[in-house]
Amino acid sequence: MSHSQAPDAKAVTTAALLAMKRDKKRIVAITAYDALFGRLVDESGVDVVLVGDSLNQVIAGKPTTLSATLDQMIYHARMVRRGVERALLVVDMPFLSYQVSVEDALRSCGRAMKETGAQAVKLEGGTAMAKTVRALVDIGIPVMGHIGLTPQSVHALGGYRVQGKDEETAKRLETDARALGDAGCFALVLELVPAALAGRISKSLSIPTIGIGAGIDCDGQVLVLPDLLGLNDRFAPKFLKRYAELAAEVRRAVGAFAGEVRQGKFPDAGHSF
Repeated sequence: MSHSQAPDAKAVTTAALLAMKRDKKRIVAITAYDALFGRLVDESGVDVVLVGDSLNQVIAGKPTTLSATLDQMIYHARMVRRGVERALLVVDMPFLSYQVSVEDALRSCGRAMKETGAQAVKLEGGTAMAKTVRALVDIGIPVMGHIGLTPQSVHALGGYRVQGKDEETAKRLETDARALGDAGCFALVLELVPAALAGRISKSLSIPTIGIGAGIDCDGQVLVLPDLLGLNDRFAPKFLKRYAELAAEVRRAVGAFAGEVRQGKFPDAGHSF
């Protein structure tokens, strides 16, 4: 690996993430949905690659994550697995694949692990999911938790809004975080949580927190790849920083191709056999 700022080339494990928390090394996580981008982000030295159910919006063009299916998640996770060699690969479990019963969760998560080669699953929900998390961990399935704004509960939460702004909901999130840590989660995503609250939760846990719209005091950060690349240029929430503006570059490149085709300039002799 030629990237001077990338970590060493050892494969990342759940134990490695816990060690990073202890050593105060920040964790870098990112989404990917196919083999090509999986390889590119892995070569960039990220620690965690998440096959997020956000693909239902980003790739499939749906308004929420709710209609994502287990088959859909397995299909994309298989592709990403072909590109990722070093980072820890985590697959999001979609809505209703784990909430109905513990037995459903064991079956769905076991299938996801078995058929994709992912090293962990991610579940949304707090204290109510602790029993399920414990059952999964007990049979050897590593679980990443997710609290705060949980997109699968977007309608119950009243939309995409910051969670934990009042004392009651803040206390509930702190209780949820403790319950998930006690149940055996190896890491916890905090989404759209006030920075001060996310900092308190992070300091109170022995497992790492990974923030998205949750401030600087989380143990790591995650962003959706097309968002940070500026490919999804219609999406501009406050928490998002774009590190490229590729939507404009794609339009420019495709426009240039179209122009040369229409003008009879492509293919020229140098691009013909």
